[in-house]
Amino acid sequence: MEQTLKVSLFGVTGYTAVELLRVLARHPHVEITSLISSSRAGERLEDVYPFFRETPLGKKTLLAEPREEFELAFLCLPHEASLEIVPSLISKGYRVIDLSGAYRIGEAGAYPEFYGFEHTHAGLLSEATYGLPEIFRKEIKDARLVANPGCYPTAALLALYPILKEVEVESVTVHAISGISGAGRKTRQRFHYPEMEENAFVYSVEKHRHTPEIEHVLKKLTTKEIRVRFTPTVVPMSRGMLSTAYVRCGEVNLKELYRETYAGEPFVKVVDEPPMTAWVLGTNLCFIYTFYDKRTETAVIVSAIDNLGKGASLQAIQNMNLMAGFEEETSLPTLPLFP
Repeated sequence: MEQTLKVSLFGVTGYTAVELLRVLARHPHVEITSLISSSRAGERLEDVYPFFRETPLGKKTLLAEPREEFELAFLCLPHEASLEIVPSLISKGYRVIDLSGAYRIGEAGAYPEFYGFEHTHAGLLSEATYGLPEIFRKEIKDARLVANPGCYPTAALLALYPILKEVEVESVTVHAISGISGAGRKTRQRFHYPEMEENAFVYSVEKHRHTPEIEHVLKKLTTKEIRVRFTPTVVPMSRGMLSTAYVRCGEVNLKELYRETYAGEPFVKVVDEPPMTAWVLGTNLCFIYTFYDKRTETAVIVSAIDNLGKGASLQAIQNMNLMAGFEEETSLPTLPLFP
């Protein structure tokens, strides 16, 4: 019989935390001991989200800090907040899955340029394990600190990994579209309904914080400096992400390569037609389609994920299962929300 893992959630009122709670509530081996919220401390979860009223979690009071013992913490916090909390948790012997970007990039020098703050705990960057199970499964199992990947990098790296481990290139191009929930729950004018409906826009074209994250992981995988031209686009849908990667290279049997690479992976599906975001909503799945364009000598790889699922919270639960020694798929298999 598997033991129960006691977990605490920090930053419980945001989208990623609610997605975690939605799935952790049915996890057979998890006990949620504390729900942490600096903004809503003293209220019950059902006061913030009434749809939890009929669940055992609904009556739990949100706390400013944990009161009960736990073994693993999920951090659903802004980058700067996670930056400061992680060292304290690690020093006390807790294991941590951080859903922010505070520990995803291995070089402290990238943070002032791409995140706007100095990284004051650079020593932990070398210890942090990048939480993409399909690539770093072995390391995740023994990790004290898992840096849960960003949603854009998850979609891009799963698309790029098989080909870049086989083909030498100097640069790749990635264009990705995302639902509005990727921007978080905080209200901003351009995500206001009248301005977002019937609208789409690119952003951070000159410099996006996920670019060094993708490049850092690709360097770990290939030991080479691969430049990434990354362009994100927001479209008027709540959730979902579609990424298209372009790699200039000689002809490759892409379908065979990708099916061989991801054979046995429970959450990555290589398909024969371009995927839709509707295929993955509410799931931990990643659908991948490949095509080699002989005319331009370009490999085209399309990946679809749910930005809150495989791109954030459900991938975090996949990481937790590995860290705790549970079956990797526990509580995660589910059909998509369709339509």
